[in-house]
Amino acid sequence: MPPSLPPDVARALRDIVGAANFLTDADLTATYAVDWTGRFRGATPAVVRPGNTAEIAAVVSVCAAEAVALVPQGGRTGLVGGSVPLAGEVVISTHRLSTVEPVDDTAGQLTAEAGAPVASVQHAAFAAGWMYGIDFAARDSASIGGTIATNAGGLHLLRYGGTRHQLLGVEAVLGDGSVVSHLGGLMKDNTGYDLAGLLCGSEGTLGIVTRARLRLHPPAPARVVAMVGFTSVALALVAAGALRRSLPSLEACELVLAPGLELVARVSGHRPPFEAIPPAALVVGCAGLLDSTDELAAAVDALDGVVDVAVAEERARRAELWHWREGHTEAIGTLGAPHKLDVTLPAATLVEFLERVTGAVTAVAGTAQVWLFGHAADGNVHVNVTGVEPDDERVDDAVLRLVAGLGGSISAEHGIGTAKRRWLTLNRSPEELAAFRAIKSALDPAGILNPNVLLP
Repeated sequence: MPPSLPPDVARALRDIVGAANFLTDADLTATYAVDWTGRFRGATPAVVRPGNTAEIAAVVSVCAAEAVALVPQGGRTGLVGGSVPLAGEVVISTHRLSTVEPVDDTAGQLTAEAGAPVASVQHAAFAAGWMYGIDFAARDSASIGGTIATNAGGLHLLRYGGTRHQLLGVEAVLGDGSVVSHLGGLMKDNTGYDLAGLLCGSEGTLGIVTRARLRLHPPAPARVVAMVGFTSVALALVAAGALRRSLPSLEACELVLAPGLELVARVSGHRPPFEAIPPAALVVGCAGLLDSTDELAAAVDALDGVVDVAVAEERARRAELWHWREGHTEAIGTLGAPHKLDVTLPAATLVEFLERVTGAVTAVAGTAQVWLFGHAADGNVHVNVTGVEPDDERVDDAVLRLVAGLGGSISAEHGIGTAKRRWLTLNRSPEELAAFRAIKSALDPAGILNPNVLLP
């Protein structure tokens, strides 16, 4: 059971947000205490749902004065337990901060509140003749604040970069309740520390982002998607590098493997668009002002090891091809709560990792199944492990140590959260961790902001 709040703190928080947005009933708070996978479950004495920056600042001030820990929470699509109250923290939800302001057409920017779903920003940009560079399968649920907290990458990182590259300014509440706001959106602003860049990827440990100024990009209405099957994983990865060099219109290049394709087919009741499921396939997306179908065809023709190709230009058909990549998460979820290990490898060791990781897992957990897919052209692999208990960290240890030994990062875009915090020392030196702690102490002097994530 979570600890109860002191009555005076409960009254103060209720007065700030109103009784309707101060939830203490266990039936109501339960949905805020579990992550999307179901692997991480906690409990909270209260869920507080502020409606604006001033209310968030007031909530943080009260909690800082009383040493009450807070877990910031957005769309609850996190995969590493980073927004789950595992130690009885109060949840502070940004759900009500959902406004997307009108597009600044001259600057090609917009300002959005932290609780706005990514899809809402995409739709606002599209309606104004622009596009937003971040996209992934959870677009309808994942919040802008959550993507900033984890520096989310997604499907189009190759073309537009991760969330940090889209971020031109933030408004945030720091750990003492003070508000920093720098939303001018200047393309060049060399006036000291980049607080937006610092908060991006900090997983809510330094401040609670309330609004963000976001960079938009020119539209790319002419789109084509190809799903290309290969005789081996190694040749598929060689092809990903070749496509980056030969396709100026390349927007996405995603790797899927035969076991995952078979699982998605079994769950969806459909078959992949190939005569036979190949060992590996790339889902390749191109976009621009002009049709790039011929350019894509020429690039694919030059690749080695291709056994089959499916191409789609019409929107519905493109979505069907994308389902073979985006459907992995849902299909894997039907097998029970997975261990989701989002990692990045150098190009030189990526093939070796893919060849060794399943054996590394089954060596410590013989009943485990390993599902591999991800962003092939930037080295990001999503390692999903099913058939083991949620708290069995032997598989996590085996995978993350293999990653670090091959020169990779234990987190590419999901963050460290609770799931990986004890392994952060594999990638960060004592000196770096000391610097992290010094920054946290400066911005969150009472240590109340998400105190049980990220730092070991």
